[in-house]
Formats: sequence, structure tokens, C-alpha cells
Amino acid sequence: MGIFYIVMTLFLLANMAAAMARVFRGPTAADRLMTAQLFGTTGVGILVLLAEAVPQPALRDVALVFTLLAVLVVLAFTRGHTGQAEEARSRGNGGDA
Repeated sequence: MGIFYIVMTLFLLANMAAAMARVFRGPTAADRLMTAQLFGTTGVGILVLLAEAVPQPALRDVALVFTLLAVLVVLAFTRGHTGQAEEARSRGNGGDA
């Protein structure tokens, strides 16, 4: 069963490599945020799979911490992006931030 976890981990790593193209192509900040979320979610999945493949329960703890950090990243992004849009509206730029 350990080999299955390793194969799935490699598949997720390949998925992350393919997502790097979106980081460079993404024209908007929302595209980049979605890619960052993909990296976070995939990273947590990789850590959970590795925790099962190699008996290291500490990897599950690290995955939980990464999950909490991902939530904070989204909150910080949306708060900053909303603040920029409001600032642009107040300057009269129409809200295109």
C-alpha cells in the first residue's frame, strides 16, 4: 500500500508543476490566488500521503498547520485586494484595481 501513496504523491507533484504555467500566464491577481490555493491544497495532500507512506505522524501536524496558513493567506489577499479597490474608487479610477 505504501507504493500507492508514493505514486499518488508523484502525481500531485506533477500537478503542481503543471500549475506553475498558470502562475506565469495568469493575467489577474485572482488567477494567482487560485494557483496559490492549489499549491497549498496539493501540498497538504502530499504531506498526508507521505505521513501514511512513511510512518511519520508529525507530517499530519505539518499538514494541519499548512491548512491554517492557507486560510490566512486567502483572508489577507481578499482584504488587501478589497482595500485597493475601495482606494481606487475613492480616487475616481472606477474601481479597476
